[in-house]
Amino acid sequence: MTNIHRCVRVCQNRTCKKQGSAAVLAAFQAFSIPDVTVTASACLGQCGNGPMVLVLPDMVWYSRVQPQEVAVLVEQHLLGGQIVKPMLYHRFHPR
Repeated sequence: MTNIHRCVRVCQNRTCKKQGSAAVLAAFQAFSIPDVTVTASACLGQCGNGPMVLVLPDMVWYSRVQPQEVAVLVEQHLLGGQIVKPMLYHRFHPR
């Protein structure tokens, strides 16, 4: 998983913004992550569960992401290739 170009999409639509997604996007953008593009996204269609983060092409959805948790996602998933199970969005990744 570590040699693929990834895109991290952080929802910036109304509900996610109210839940703090602008700060989550800024936290991701503060990192320089090789082979990863971080982008603001339009609505990801999961309103009320945000801030939503989608990692492509992995199709891994993270919900209720807080700015202080971004470092964990970067270190474990984007750099280490390990999905951060406690942060997974239950709708697409049932336990």
